[in-house]
Amino acid sequence: MSADRIMSSQRRPIVQLKDPVVQHEPSDSSTTHSPRSIGNPLSSKINSVLSTSFADGEFQEVLSTVDNSGLTNTPVTRRQLRLQLQQEVIASNGEVVEEFGRVAEQLKHIGSTLERLSQTYREMRAEIVTNRQHVTPILRESSSLIDERQRTDAKSDVLKRFVSRFILSQEEINALTLTSEPIDDKFFLAITKAKAIQQDCELLLGFEDQTLGLELMDQSSKYLNQGFQRLFKWTQREFKENNLETPQMNPSVRRALRLLAERPTLLQSCLEFFSEARERILSDGFYLALTGESSIPNQRTSVKPIEILAHDPLRYVGDMLAWTHSATVGEKESLEVLFITDGDKIAKGLASRSDLEPWLIPDNGTNGPADQDSTLTFNQLVDRNLVGVSRILRQRVEQTIQTNEDIISAYRLANLLGFYRVLFSKLLGVKSVLMDCLQGLESAATRQFRSLIRDHIGTLQSELQQPPHNLEIPAFLEHALSQLTAIMKTFDVSFDESADREADFNHILVEALDPFIAGCETLGKRMAPLHRAIFQINCKFAIIEALQPFNFTQGRIQQLQSSATEDMSILEDSQFTFLCNGAGVNDIFEAVAVMDTTPDTIQDLSSLPAFQPELLGRASRVLDDFLPSAHIDAIHNLNKLQDSLLARQLTESAVTKFCEKFERLEKLLATADSLHEAEGPRRVKLRDLFPRTTAEVRVLLS
Repeated sequence: MSADRIMSSQRRPIVQLKDPVVQHEPSDSSTTHSPRSIGNPLSSKINSVLSTSFADGEFQEVLSTVDNSGLTNTPVTRRQLRLQLQQEVIASNGEVVEEFGRVAEQLKHIGSTLERLSQTYREMRAEIVTNRQHVTPILRESSSLIDERQRTDAKSDVLKRFVSRFILSQEEINALTLTSEPIDDKFFLAITKAKAIQQDCELLLGFEDQTLGLELMDQSSKYLNQGFQRLFKWTQREFKENNLETPQMNPSVRRALRLLAERPTLLQSCLEFFSEARERILSDGFYLALTGESSIPNQRTSVKPIEILAHDPLRYVGDMLAWTHSATVGEKESLEVLFITDGDKIAKGLASRSDLEPWLIPDNGTNGPADQDSTLTFNQLVDRNLVGVSRILRQRVEQTIQTNEDIISAYRLANLLGFYRVLFSKLLGVKSVLMDCLQGLESAATRQFRSLIRDHIGTLQSELQQPPHNLEIPAFLEHALSQLTAIMKTFDVSFDESADREADFNHILVEALDPFIAGCETLGKRMAPLHRAIFQINCKFAIIEALQPFNFTQGRIQQLQSSATEDMSILEDSQFTFLCNGAGVNDIFEAVAVMDTTPDTIQDLSSLPAFQPELLGRASRVLDDFLPSAHIDAIHNLNKLQDSLLARQLTESAVTKFCEKFERLEKLLATADSLHEAEGPRRVKLRDLFPRTTAEVRVLLS
């Protein structure tokens, strides 16, 4: 039975017996008492009942218990209510006593169980103490063994790490030294480990006892040297066995070259063999492109030979240079894939050879190992492969230059060689065998060009003896200008890195133009001044017209224009002299040219010989006869000047100058007549003898 049931049984009689008075009905015998004796208890009870609050929890619980008991409100029930409640209380108490009895029995059972547990615990404790006394020495020994094992494991781990770091395994030694083993990833891993051992041995050499470090370094160096020698022989064998038509190698060869870069001497030996093979292949390819024949048996090509397709020297040389340029670009790209990897490691290995081998330092200048870089070294490797091509190219181009007799073709050859020289300088640098070849060929082409010009000038000596009868430009100058125009067009479209193109072209003008200008001046010396000036102007204007379209000849054009201006002044003075002599006023103009304009001087004008009436009248008649055809006659004097507009301009300038002097003469004559009239009437006036006015002269000469 639970504790709640026990507690409810204990509470039940208390609640039911709280107010037993209300359960009894008043008996008939109570009416016999006196009202005072009866009224006091009853009133107290009534007051007690009436004073009970329905809000009281206990009272509500009593009412709820009575209501739940299922009692009916009858007299019998009311009389037996107390008895019934007491019976229920007694029954409940009996149940509680029974429950407590069962609890007591359970407690006794628990007590006996606890006693047995205590006895068992004491026995186990005694046994544990006994066993502990026997096990304690064993545990101490085991603990010491565990510590010893930990120390041994630590030493073993250190030894394993040391062996794996500083000792080559037998498999790795075999991979480095045995020729029967292949060159594969195992070999490269082994040689990498050997190099790492050498570097790590430097740390061991820092301790007091250096014996271990020295022994390990000697051992690793021996195996490493054997590995490099084996790698060197294997690389040479790969170069021999593989097809070198295209310099494409497998990754193992590239890895081998990167490793050999640490031994520049071994790498140089491998690359010398490689360069010799590539030189033979490129030379044979160039010869095949030229002639269609190859030194390799049974090799055929579908490409037509250059010697058959090239019908002129320029095309022939251009095709050879184009093939060389294409081969150089292809060779450089292929070798970049083969060598320029991992930060130019191979090229840097080549460049470092001079540092490791001082006897290879060049003697010319200060360009030693400090000035070399990987790019320059790589370009030298590419250039070395093209030595055979350069040799064939030099022979063929020199032969073409020597057999060429055309001036324009000679210049175009020189210009073409200069263009490719600039291209190859960007590919291989300025110091290379191919660049030296092109520079020499360009110089040879330039010398041939100058030699042909000099020979051409020498053949013109007979033409320089006879000036042209119509004062036009001579045939040799016309031919020279046509050649110069072709040369200037070629130079204009050429690729020139120079900032001053005019200065670069000036030496060509010196060779191709100045001798012909000097020849024209030589011809002009045998002519009259007027004809010489006309001839020189015709020649210079023709030269200016040829030079005008090009911006790199402006300086020479200015020089020619300045020189032509002097010749034009001669023609203008000649035209003015023609007008003065033809008009018969030359003596009159000379007489008044130095005359002052003071009244005394002007008054003496009539006393001058040129102003005597007879001479002045004759001059007036000559002037009248000359003026109607003067302009046409003056223009006819310059009819051999090829620029008719210039002839008119020069004539008009001379006419203007003539009119200015005539106007001054007219004013002097009028002033002299005015002064004489002031002194007294004269028989004949100067203006009457010389009546022409400046306006009339301008009209007639226009």
